[in-house]
Amino acid sequence: MNDLAPLLTPEGRALLDAVRGTASADELAVATRLRRDHPAPLVSAALAQARLRQRAVAKFGTEDAHRMFFTPDGVEQSTRASVAAYRAARLKELGVTSVADLCCGIGGDAIALARAGIRVLAVDRDPATAATARANADALGLDGLIEVREADVTEVDTSGHDAVFVDPARRGGRGRIFDPEAYSPPLSWAVAAARTARVAALKIAPGVPHEAVPADAEAEWLSDHGDVKEAVLWFGTAPGTVRATLLPGPRTLRGAGLPDPPVRPLGRYLYEPDGAVIRAHLVADVAAELDGGLLDATIAYVTADTLRPTPYATAYEITDQLPFNVKKLKALLRERGVGVLTVKKRGSAVEPEELRRKVKPQGPHAATVFLTRVAGAPTMLIGAPAAV
Repeated sequence: MNDLAPLLTPEGRALLDAVRGTASADELAVATRLRRDHPAPLVSAALAQARLRQRAVAKFGTEDAHRMFFTPDGVEQSTRASVAAYRAARLKELGVTSVADLCCGIGGDAIALARAGIRVLAVDRDPATAATARANADALGLDGLIEVREADVTEVDTSGHDAVFVDPARRGGRGRIFDPEAYSPPLSWAVAAARTARVAALKIAPGVPHEAVPADAEAEWLSDHGDVKEAVLWFGTAPGTVRATLLPGPRTLRGAGLPDPPVRPLGRYLYEPDGAVIRAHLVADVAAELDGGLLDATIAYVTADTLRPTPYATAYEITDQLPFNVKKLKALLRERGVGVLTVKKRGSAVEPEELRRKVKPQGPHAATVFLTRVAGAPTMLIGAPAAV
C-alpha cells in the first residue's frame, strides 16, 4: 500500500504496535490471526511497515525507527541520522535559521535540521514520499518546524530561506548512477540552485571525481564508524577547501595541499587510512602527521617506524613481509597457531574468503594479513592491530 492514510488511523497505529518486532518466520501466523478482526490489506500494510522499521533501526535508532514511516527506497536512500545531525549542527553554526530541503525523501535530513532548531521547507515530487515525510514530521512532533510540499524542486522558490540543501536521486531503474549529470536533478542544476543561497550543501556520491567539484565549493567526505557515507559540496563556507570528517566525533582533517607522499621500505607499522581520508585524497596529510610514506605509489597504505595515535588511520604492527605465496602463508599460520585470520586487501585481485579457504587457519591465535603491493610487487604483510 502506497497510501499511508490507513496506517495513520487509530486502527492502523494499533496494528503497527501489535506487529512490532514480528519475526519473518512468524508473519504468516500473525497475519492470519489479525485478519480475523482487521481488513487484510491493512494487516499486510502494517506487516510491511514493520519490516521497513526493523531495517531502519541501523540508520535511525530503535526509538525513532519504530515511530517513523518508511518506503522501501526511503530506507535504502535516506541519510544516516548521525550524519544528518552533524550536517544540521554545522548549518546551525553557520547561522542558518531556515533551509529549503530539496529532494527531501522521507524526511531524514529535515528531521535533523528541525531538531537543531532550524525551520525547514521539505520538497519532494513523489506523492507517496512526500506523504511519508509529512507523517514523519508529525510522528516526531516536528510538524511545527517542517513544512512538506509535494512539488518539482526545480520550480520551487527558495529565496525566503537562509540555506539550500539538495540531495539528488542517485539511483535509477538500473541501479546506482555514477555520472553526476545523470542525477535527478542533475548536479549542474543543484550547483546553480546552491549559488542562489547564502549557504548551501549538496549531498553527492563519495566516488564523485574531484575534477567535478566546482572551484567555489568546499568538498567534504564523511564516514561513520569507518564506513564512508557521502560527500558534501558546501557553498558560502571555504571555497577550495577539502575535508575528511569522521563520525562519531566529529574529527575533521583539512587538506593542506601536500604533494604525494614518498615511497619507502616497510617500517614497523602499517597505517590504514579511514575511507573518508582516502576519498578526499588526503593520504599525504596523514602520512606527514605520522612521518611516514607509501609502500607503493598507487596504494593508500602508509608505513612508518614509530607508533603514533591518529583518528584518521588504524595502526597495525607488522611482523612479516613475504612475496605472495599461499603455501608459505599457510605454513607460517600453522606454525603460529593462527585460527582467527583477518584478510585485508588493496591492489590485489585475490578475494579474502578465497584465501581463507586455501590456508584453512586453525589454532588459538589471531593475525591480520594484508594482500597488497610493495614497490609494485605482490606482497603479503602479516601483523596485528597495534595498541596505541
